[in-house]
Amino acid sequence: MTTPYSYHRVDEADVDLSSVTVRRHPTARRLTLRVDQVTGDAWVSAPPQVSERDIVHFVRRYANWLADRRARVPDRVPLADGAVVPLMGLPHQVRHVGAQPGSPPVEWADGELRVSGAAEFVARRLTDFLKAEARRRLSELSMEKAARIGRVPARVSVRDTRTRWGSCSHTGRLTYCWRLILAPEVVQDYVAAHEVAHLAEMHHGPAFWQLCDALADDMTTGQDWLKLHGASLRRYG
Repeated sequence: MTTPYSYHRVDEADVDLSSVTVRRHPTARRLTLRVDQVTGDAWVSAPPQVSERDIVHFVRRYANWLADRRARVPDRVPLADGAVVPLMGLPHQVRHVGAQPGSPPVEWADGELRVSGAAEFVARRLTDFLKAEARRRLSELSMEKAARIGRVPARVSVRDTRTRWGSCSHTGRLTYCWRLILAPEVVQDYVAAHEVAHLAEMHHGPAFWQLCDALADDMTTGQDWLKLHGASLRRYG
């Protein structure tokens, strides 16, 4: 692990070692330090034989790196009345409208997400709505792209994944992160193209990327957006 020269200086004495979790793994060969990009939680993976003293020295040595990574973690945005949440890449304001007999739990209109019902259920109702929209949108994209290459996904589902935006199992099941519904359409399109391409090419070789590029509307733009802004999608809720 190297520390770029751009990192600002941090006094090692200021490192809160109690906030770093130690995880010992029998197969680990060296010390590694990681930071969760959503929560800012940090942990060290350590071989069983490494002493606590060596772990402390290791964390202090990378105090600058740790502080820099934690500073990059975006503030959380609760799904509550008044919050501004992106949907299809565009900002929408959450508005709690109270009891509305006959109206849907969430109405998407005029740059607003109008949530009915009791105030304590706003977050849950909005999350359910966003997941349903993600499932609908990504299912449509997946089926359309799969038909172009003569394939049919075994199943399309959404989850709140932490490390991947999408995946394709060896049985043809496609799984996406529901937070993609917050991103622009070109991003959703690229991720769907990526996973559908795996139905035919279960690797990341030249043939896979050629197919992915053919299936996507704009593969490069989708990739670049995720690299620059992907982490920000995990701050909502």
